[in-house]
Amino acid sequence: MSASPANVPRVALSRQEAALSLGMSLDSFERHVQPELRLIRRGKLRLVPVAELERWANESATGVLKYRYRDSKPASEE
Repeated sequence: MSASPANVPRVALSRQEAALSLGMSLDSFERHVQPELRLIRRGKLRLVPVAELERWANESATGVLKYRYRDSKPASEE
């Protein structure tokens, strides 16, 4: 039994696929994200490891807002 390409888990993505997976254009990806990633380089081929994308997303995520919108008091003073 041979596996079809659709059934093989991906461990690396092209830069275009990586950009799409983050919901951004390739230009934005290359400018703002790619400089912070380790890439697989083979000749002209550039692949982005899925684990590296997940690491970047986790480290780039922001925390919860400290203040409530309606009265701008810290949530801890309720």
